[in-house]
Amino acid sequence: MSLEVSTMVAEGQKLVTSYGDGLFRFGEDAVVGSVLLFPDSVYTWNVKSADDITVNSFERIIEAAATTDILLLGMGKRLTQVPMEWRRALKEHGIVIEPMDTGAACRTYNVLVAEARRVAAALIAV
Repeated sequence: MSLEVSTMVAEGQKLVTSYGDGLFRFGEDAVVGSVLLFPDSVYTWNVKSADDITVNSFERIIEAAATTDILLLGMGKRLTQVPMEWRRALKEHGIVIEPMDTGAACRTYNVLVAEARRVAAALIAV
């Protein structure tokens, strides 16, 4: 699915321009599978479903706590309950987790980056 992308963001920032069929596009770049996304970088994320996620899955997000206030968790096609263990682990580092389906997380991420918010996204491919 393609997304409308604001042209009012800083050069070099990573925005989701489309997602689906098991991949994400960031302009001309594409990544197959799930991703960890920051305004300036994209990393593959070895997660295929919410069942694969553990607290350790958020290690790279926690390492970026100095520049991250909000983690948007795109949980695939459907939102599922987020364990308190995940919330506590992130909150210890000043990060609030906001779970939603992957499509909503992509759209919300783009808006928050355009607003220069301190956001990251963990997105399960759909």
